[in-house]
Amino acid sequence: MRKALAVRISAFGPPVETVRCEEIELPDLGPDDVLVQMKAAPINPADINIIEGKYGQLPELPATIGNEGAGVVAEVGSSVTRVKPGDWVRPTGGGVWSSYLVLNEKNVLRLPQGIAPDQAAMMGVNPPTAYRMLHDFVHLKEGDWVVQNAANSAVGRSVIQLSKSLGIKTLNVVRRADLEPELKSLGATAVVTEDCDLRKEIKGITGGTLPRLALNAVGGDSALNIANALATGGTHVTYGAMSKLALKIPNALLIFKDIQFRGFWLTRWWKTATSNDVDTMYDTLARLSITGRLSIPVEKVYPVTEIADAVRHALQGERSGKILIQF
Repeated sequence: MRKALAVRISAFGPPVETVRCEEIELPDLGPDDVLVQMKAAPINPADINIIEGKYGQLPELPATIGNEGAGVVAEVGSSVTRVKPGDWVRPTGGGVWSSYLVLNEKNVLRLPQGIAPDQAAMMGVNPPTAYRMLHDFVHLKEGDWVVQNAANSAVGRSVIQLSKSLGIKTLNVVRRADLEPELKSLGATAVVTEDCDLRKEIKGITGGTLPRLALNAVGGDSALNIANALATGGTHVTYGAMSKLALKIPNALLIFKDIQFRGFWLTRWWKTATSNDVDTMYDTLARLSITGRLSIPVEKVYPVTEIADAVRHALQGERSGKILIQF
């Protein structure tokens, strides 16, 4: 019987107190199964929310957690044709924070050769979220503007880099002015802080062209601020709620500007995605990653045995990058 080290929870609660690393037994490898040796996984806000019991989709307890990571195929069943030993893969679905996984071959996505291991581990959630929001809500063309808050987050950085590759301009709202040089080095067109009143300043910042798309990961007053920057008929997409404050939508934005307020959840997108959609998206993301035009910074890497310390670090504000777990 194979065994693995996995990050488990038996109850929902405070993340540092709730997670634990323990040895688990793996199921036998069936003819359609793949044994994946996991290499690394990032700690995302959704992982924290799941541990707390505050996410839109929660596992049955006790459970191995973790929504994203990458590893290498160690062994395949007799009927497996999609991957082979040595391939880098990304498991789909949850419960991936484990040193080894036994998965049906349909539940692994082969990654192109050449992606750096740490970037491969972060290719499953944040870059796809950015990609889908830039492609699925508004038909953007070269020279259009997009406004977003939480611009220094992993999704925000991905939006900046993907927009640059498409010729789209980005107005990026952050809490700290010292982030401006770094974000501009990634391709940000303009960077402002949260105290900038975009309703008054937007035309001066963009030269009179109003954004057609706003991406909100914060909520509360920040969400309203970027909504006020939108052109008539613009679309406001919420994909996170870092402030844990609700959106307050003035009637005027609906009546006089016909702003559309939408939501995005990558888990929901996966349920209806076609194989062509998936292949096109990952081919683009992989090409940009391999050529250095798409990357997510890493602040620190922790061994899985130090998961409590890793989670504690991930909960800290003003980090310079992701926290990774190494198996």
